[in-house]
Parts: sequence; structure tokens; C-alpha cells
Amino acid sequence: MYISLCVIAYNEEEYIKSILEDIKQQDYNHQDMELVMVDSASSDRTREIMEEFLKENDMTFRKISLLDNPRRTLPCGWNVALAAYEGEAILKVDAHATIPKDFVSKNVSLLEEGEMVCGGRRPTIIKDGTNWQDTLLLAENSMFGSSIASFRNNPGKTYVKSIFHGAYKREVFDKIGGFNENLTRTEDNEIHYRIRKAGFKIAFDPEIVSYQYIRSSLPKMLKQKHANGYWIGKTLRVCPGCLSIYHFVPFAFVMAILVSSLLCIFTKLRIIYMLTGLMWGAYIALALLMAVMAVVGADKKSRHFSAILLPVLFFLLHVSYGLGTLKSIFK
Repeated sequence: MYISLCVIAYNEEEYIKSILEDIKQQDYNHQDMELVMVDSASSDRTREIMEEFLKENDMTFRKISLLDNPRRTLPCGWNVALAAYEGEAILKVDAHATIPKDFVSKNVSLLEEGEMVCGGRRPTIIKDGTNWQDTLLLAENSMFGSSIASFRNNPGKTYVKSIFHGAYKREVFDKIGGFNENLTRTEDNEIHYRIRKAGFKIAFDPEIVSYQYIRSSLPKMLKQKHANGYWIGKTLRVCPGCLSIYHFVPFAFVMAILVSSLLCIFTKLRIIYMLTGLMWGAYIALALLMAVMAVVGADKKSRHFSAILLPVLFFLLHVSYGLGTLKSIFK
């Protein structure tokens, strides 16, 4: 199968060279591979690094392209790639990621078995991690700190609603069209919703693995969660069917905090105080339980004294995400 790998990048000079090298090291026949690089008007050395890779490896693959995405956003970048790729299937790879050498071959194997869309696990990792970053990774990898998405929490070989680094046969996008360019953060939710509605199944195979680098600091992580929550609120107006109830749990939590606080201030009802106490008690107990599970499930080198702050990290991540959704809904 002639497959096209696509990488969209915006100001990724710290990571882009690494992911391109990963692609170069793939064990799949390079003459059956096309590499499509899309630069989203980067202001750092991202495009320069891409140009250097193209010049040095032009004969390594069947074809290498370097395209421009002046509108910068990810869905616009994917549409640029979809308009240009030549393969029988396209494989999306995030610039902020790393892939093992069998990543392409395992995806192609599943496509050649008859699947139209496929993907696998996407654990998160850290780059040059400190003890504190190990703790941030524990929070991100916890189901309580991130989500119950299949690519985060391995359900075994099955069909799922969504994947992260996905492989798609050409017939899929020929039928459903490209990405919704009005959705900056939730374009995958929406495109996978349309894929399912068009009658295609999304195959998940835990043997397919890729890795995503987490944000390197707590402020960056909170900013990311806030933006994710914000786009959940915006997507609610555009395509509510592509969202699940768990997307709104942080929003419900923030609303419960606001409403219960106001009622406690302006009313003297005993039942309000009792319900508020039960809410906080249940949340604290669950946060402590999930923190313990995260530490117990981690390898020894990832366990540090800073892990005692995991319940606080969970709270900050939930509130940041929920406030983003709240802001978007009422904006």
C-alpha cells in the first residue's frame, strides 16, 4: 500500500526534527511512503528544519512535499494536506509526538485487512523530565486527570468513537469531505463523528502505539486544558452530537462549586450545607483514591514526593477545563 504520512507543525522547532527522524527510521518500505509536511506560518525555525530534511532526504521516500498553511490552525493544515496527498491512505502524525519504527507498518497491516480507519494507543510522555514533570505526567496519564478516551485507556482490540494518530483510506475523505475549519481544538471529534455517520468503523488496535509529549510546566498544561474546555463549549453550537457527556463533567463541577458557594452565602438552609459538604467530601475522596492509584500504577522512577500534590493538580486541571467551557457557553 502506498501511504502518505502527514505532519502539521506550528512553532515546533524543539520537536519537529525528532518526529521527522522517527519517520525516516520506519521499517515500512520507504518507496511506498510519501511524506507531506505542512508549516502553519511558523515564526521560529520549524520551516527551516523541514526544508533541511527535504533536501537531505529527497530520495529517501517516493515523494516529500513541503506545503504552507497560512491560516495556521490545525484543521486548515489538514485540509491543505488532504488536497495534496497522493497515497492510497493518509496517516496523521502530530509534530509534538514520537513514533516507534513499526508504527506505519502496523497501521498499514490493519488497513490491508480491510479496515477503513484505524489507530491505537497514545500514551503521554515527557521530554528531559524533572521530578515535578514526572508528577505532571502522572496527573495527565490518570483517567481522573485527562479523559476516558480509548487512545488513553486501552480497551483492547475493538471499534471506538475516536482515535488520535489515525490512518484513513482515501475513500473515507472522498466521501465525507475535509475537516471543519471552524473548530480549532475539536476537529478530530467532529471528523470522527462524520466518519461514523457515513457508515465507516474506527478500528482500535492496542498493538499500534505512538507517544505524545505533555506540556512541560503546570501553567502551560492549565492553559491547554482551559483551551480544550473552551472549544468544547464552541463545538456544542456546531456539532453537539460529536461530544460525549464526559466532556462536560468539569463544567458541571465548576457550576456546582459556583452554585453551592452562592447558596451557602445567601441562604441559611441546613440541607444546602449538607449537600455542599457531601459534594466536596466525595470529590476529595475520589481525588485521593485516583492519586494513590496513579502512584501505585507508575514505575518506581516516576514516584516522587511531589506526587502528594496530585489531588491539587486534579482540582486545578478540572477547574481550568470547566472554566474554559463556562466561558465559551456564556460568551
